[in-house]
Amino acid sequence: MFTGIVEELGEVAELVDQGDAVRLRVRGPRVVDDVTRGDSIAVNGCCLTVVDADAEHFTADVMRESLVRTSLGDLAPGSAVNLERAVRADTRLGGHLVQGHVDGTGTVLERQPSEHWEVVRIGLPAGLLRYLAEKGSITVDGTSLTVVEVHDSEQWFSVSLIPATLSATTLGERRVGDRVNLEVDVLAKYVERLLQRPGASS
Repeated sequence: MFTGIVEELGEVAELVDQGDAVRLRVRGPRVVDDVTRGDSIAVNGCCLTVVDADAEHFTADVMRESLVRTSLGDLAPGSAVNLERAVRADTRLGGHLVQGHVDGTGTVLERQPSEHWEVVRIGLPAGLLRYLAEKGSITVDGTSLTVVEVHDSEQWFSVSLIPATLSATTLGERRVGDRVNLEVDVLAKYVERLLQRPGASS
């Protein structure tokens, strides 16, 4: 479980093709400070298991399914990535409950800069729109954000990014046309599931 508060802007050091998977080596001195084999680290919002680590890097295996269904397949050596260690019981929950299970990818459609923040419009699959609500939560590349606006007919939503988010995450560098990982609020999915069960009140 994660919070969507990015701890460190890491960098892909190496990608080793293993046929049906990729071994990913990432530089992230802060997140590897207390990491051990088997720990979870979110990379651009995808929960990965640490298989090896040294003083500055960790290594994780990424299955082909994850490469196809997320933007991890777009990574290359030198790519910047958002990193977050799994939340501890004594940690403040600064964002919202994030599982690290990417629901789909979106596409950056527009960036509207202003003096103190930037509004970013992101297109997404129609199947995810029903889980979004204005002032609700969304995770974009592992970053917990508040939804500003949802446009159902044109299939997009917008978020506002403050300078701290622009400088401390990959969202400051995402360009129009770039893919981003999306995870909708898990509470919305559970509510939907409960209402679909036989005997649920209408």
